[in-house]
Amino acid sequence: MLDFIYYPVSAILWFWHEVFGALLGPASGYAWGLAIVFLVFTLRAVLFKPFVQQVRSMRKMQEISPRIQQLREQYGHDQQQLAKEMQKLQSETGFNPLLGCLPMLVQIPVFIGLFHVLRGFTPGAPSNFLFDAEEVSSFVHADFFGARLANMLSESAGVLGSFGTDRTAMLLVGVPMMIAAAVATHFTARHSVARQPGDSAAQPQAAMMNRLTLWVFPLFAIVGGPFLPLAILLYWLANNFWTLGQQWVVYRRIDREEAQRDEPVAVVDSTAVASSSAATASTGADSSAGERTTEVPGVIEDKSRGTDEPDEVR
Repeated sequence: MLDFIYYPVSAILWFWHEVFGALLGPASGYAWGLAIVFLVFTLRAVLFKPFVQQVRSMRKMQEISPRIQQLREQYGHDQQQLAKEMQKLQSETGFNPLLGCLPMLVQIPVFIGLFHVLRGFTPGAPSNFLFDAEEVSSFVHADFFGARLANMLSESAGVLGSFGTDRTAMLLVGVPMMIAAAVATHFTARHSVARQPGDSAAQPQAAMMNRLTLWVFPLFAIVGGPFLPLAILLYWLANNFWTLGQQWVVYRRIDREEAQRDEPVAVVDSTAVASSSAATASTGADSSAGERTTEVPGVIEDKSRGTDEPDEVR
């Protein structure tokens, strides 16, 4: 039913495995791990522009938040009129609330597609979308620091043994990945919360949501990590680190644009300049006239006076 998602995700993963498999060997677990990481980078690069639009939309919402509150106070008793006024405000300001949700909405089916594709790598499977039986076997038995990307920490020892690994190896690789994913999720949320205006962050609903994103959501990586394949944890980790870096770049870019936009422009008063020029010209003219009035008509002034050398006798 969701083949239109599964096949593109599978194609991107296949492409990057071909690239890194040519360098490290097609059966290398590191080649498969890098393929998953670059699958994330590819998808997030495609979503970079929507992410920028999302940040701009959030900034615009913060700017018009007081006006939204005024409309709710004014038309709170009439929901139909309130909806019309909200649409009018969005049209005037160019604010589109859907842009704030677009990157997240796109990532949800991608995450589902990746989970489905990775779960298709099972021992003895004849194929898995674009991957043939040999590639499926390569993924299933690929060694990733002693663990297997297709396995979960919660699986039984017998299942793990059938894949050529054990609980200890899975824990040594999986636990650090879960902790790193949780830390990256926390700092990503902290970075976003830090940019909220003080009055918005102080509202009860916003404060509760901020606590959830800062502390509860990161716990999902630790609580839910044992029930996810290591490949999904690797995807989660790479995605969060990309988001953290992308936020830093985009926020700096937007802050720089806003600083340039708000920078006051120096305006020169042409009238003042003209008056100053006229005054300067008038002063120069008066000075010249003063010099001319010191001359006595009919008398030739000796210009050489005062230029003789000391002790010189004329």
